[in-house]
Amino acid sequence: MPASPDAVEVKDKASIQVIDRMMSLIDALATRTDDATLKQLALDTGLHPSTTHRILAALTTAGFVERGDQGSYRLGIRLLELGNLVKSRISVREVAMPAMLRLHTTTGESVNLGIRDGDEIVYVERTSSGRSAVRVVHIVGARAALHTTATGKLFLAEDGIKKAHDYAKRTGLPGSTPASITDIRNLEREIERVRRHHVAYDIEEVEIGVRCIAAGIRDDSGALVAGLSLSTPSERFNPDWAPVIRQTAEEISRAIGYVSTP
Repeated sequence: MPASPDAVEVKDKASIQVIDRMMSLIDALATRTDDATLKQLALDTGLHPSTTHRILAALTTAGFVERGDQGSYRLGIRLLELGNLVKSRISVREVAMPAMLRLHTTTGESVNLGIRDGDEIVYVERTSSGRSAVRVVHIVGARAALHTTATGKLFLAEDGIKKAHDYAKRTGLPGSTPASITDIRNLEREIERVRRHHVAYDIEEVEIGVRCIAAGIRDDSGALVAGLSLSTPSERFNPDWAPVIRQTAEEISRAIGYVSTP
């Protein structure tokens, strides 16, 4: 005989209650820097000790919680495995796009997402402004040298002066326009500016008539993984956009797990 709707509803509510209690125990363990006893966890969550013990036993069997030698509890390795799985499936492009669209709406200009590939920047995502006949080369799939692009300068600054010298020797610092940096001393000064201000500029260094501002995107390990840049025809270039570009890049960084330190 099928269960009545009321019985099904009661069962569903009970299941949800168990999940809520499981999560409260996991959260309680997550806030502790050391192992916790059954009594401590019951106090932290407000659960009855017998309920706490029963749920912890189920979590231990599933690998979400581990039990220590003295009967204490800590988070289990299964959570790390799942966390790594989530991390591996995070696409910077997918996470970045909503923030890129908001920045595009705010400024009305083209917003680009670039990643490093060796000695070049590759543009992997872009919102187009459609406001000008001026051609901007930052199309999806386009490549440009690190030292000529705003995003590329972020990576060179991250590398430091010594590696920048290696890059200069390796590439010869070829110029794309008369404004391109082709001298190591000028590149050193540019890198220092990037390190001080945490934004980088391309002032018609890739294409005459096009300027760009970029800020870095970092992952959960703190590594620089991409650059968010705003491209605009020179007549509409506004350096006052730098703070909002930085804020947007920081928003994307937080979304992929980066936690800034004071």
